[in-house]
Amino acid sequence: MNRFRRMRANNQLRNLVRETHLNKSDFIYPLFVVEGKNKKNPVESMPDVFQYSIDRIDEILKEIDSSGISGLLIFGIPEHKDEQASEAYNCNGITQKAIRYIKKKYPDMLVIADVCLCEYTSHGHCGVVKNDKVLNDETLPLLSAMAVSLAQAGADIIAPSDMMDGRVNAIRQALDESEFYDIPILSYSAKFASAYYSPFRDAAESAPSFGDRKTYQMDYANGREALREIADDIEENADMVMVKPALAYLDIIKAARDRYDLPIAAYNVSGEYSMVKAGAKLGWIDEKKIVMENLTGIKRAGADIIITYHALDAAKWLEEDI
Repeated sequence: MNRFRRMRANNQLRNLVRETHLNKSDFIYPLFVVEGKNKKNPVESMPDVFQYSIDRIDEILKEIDSSGISGLLIFGIPEHKDEQASEAYNCNGITQKAIRYIKKKYPDMLVIADVCLCEYTSHGHCGVVKNDKVLNDETLPLLSAMAVSLAQAGADIIAPSDMMDGRVNAIRQALDESEFYDIPILSYSAKFASAYYSPFRDAAESAPSFGDRKTYQMDYANGREALREIADDIEENADMVMVKPALAYLDIIKAARDRYDLPIAAYNVSGEYSMVKAGAKLGWIDEKKIVMENLTGIKRAGADIIITYHALDAAKWLEEDI
């Protein structure tokens, strides 16, 4: 008889043979910046998550800086929105100003800049719209312009999340033409059309005004297609790839890890976060235990980078457990 229980007898033994270890450096914290002054707007559907105006952003930056996590993923919410998402690539747009501020105050802080038009368009879709159709090729120049403007502002990594075909190649070419040869691209390669995004759309004020995003985000039933999407982005010179959401897509993370050697990120998205928060508030689950189990499962599946709203709490819990 195999006696597997021998290696589970006490905490020291379990730690000794543990196969998957979470580290604070695995985590990236998503951050929302908004136009205006003296704003720290709570996101009602995401407890403990806020929109910050730049003059209040130090409150969260200090915590990120001292936490030991690897950095932040920034999203901007402009006052002005239009059909061409002009604030997305405005050198004085909210996200560009926030990045410059962060880099001035915290020059060593890693800033990943999300590249998508949905927060900036009047219709809330991720691309140019004509006759209620999201146009792929017409969107690419706007994404490229946004990527270059964010790199000029000081972003360390460019992360396109729009799911337009060919956007990694277009952005890489635009960055290189602007001599940003060393700025890597973290592509949201397998981004599924998911109900788990609903709270994010409150935080980013980016809900589409008509239809849905199923014509460009992936069908959640398709796993083989996800690997084709990832392969295509790698061919277009993505430096890192992402699977989003995480928990319902651990099979995709695992399949990508088995097939590809480059860094893989997973986004533990807003709905996954809010469900844990809601259950914990009702006393139905232990928040710390559930969060650490979820994050360990994401890493065990093969993710090198975990983008999560739990990042700051998880960093503290890891410190407590040392």
